Amino acid sequence: MSTFTILLGGDLIRTPLLDRQVEGSRVIAADAGIGHARMLGLRPELWVGDFDSVPAELPEDLAAVPRQVFPAEKDKTDGELAIAAALERGATSLVLAGAFGGKRTDHIFLHLALSVRLAEGGTEVLLTSGAQEGIPLLPGKTCFDYADGTLFSVLGFSDLAGLSVTGAKWPLDHVEVAFGSSLTISNEVRGRLEIALASGRALLLAHPFPLPES
Repeated sequence: MSTFTILLGGDLIRTPLLDRQVEGSRVIAADAGIGHARMLGLRPELWVGDFDSVPAELPEDLAAVPRQVFPAEKDKTDGELAIAAALERGATSLVLAGAFGGKRTDHIFLHLALSVRLAEGGTEVLLTSGAQEGIPLLPGKTCFDYADGTLFSVLGFSDLAGLSVTGAKWPLDHVEVAFGSSLTISNEVRGRLEIALASGRALLLAHPFPLPES
């Protein structure tokens, strides 16, 4: 398996779990995402984007990362271009670090939807902010190793058929979930979390490292 970490411009905190997830991966930064490299102790092999959001006072080693420059008026986001560059280099697994938060809700939606499409095409995808993470759900059964009490939601990108959730405070048994329903929002892990899906497009959003309440 060839894993690439894509540094995106959203929120990111460093946690031991995130360190394990990016360890040994190749790294590509998308525009402002280069700002996360120093915090994680990573040096990207490529920096992609239109460079309209370059962090100020970038260290010399990061400023020297090879760049792939695109015009500001383009038909793909910097993040999607960075993902495409990783796939061209043989990526079979992606860690999208900085996929949540930030100033652009439209970009967050793109990361979520694109991750589902990539998973359907055979690429493993993990979206993370360090505090929360997203994993596309494909038809079939998937098991997750989260601690008891971990908050999670199943985000549907279509109607869902045959959805079962076990190892949760509120289990579900082969239910139909309409697109836009809140039925699968804000559940909690209780034991071994397993999610089975007969058909539909969905994503698990979990909070393995909850931030303090503000």
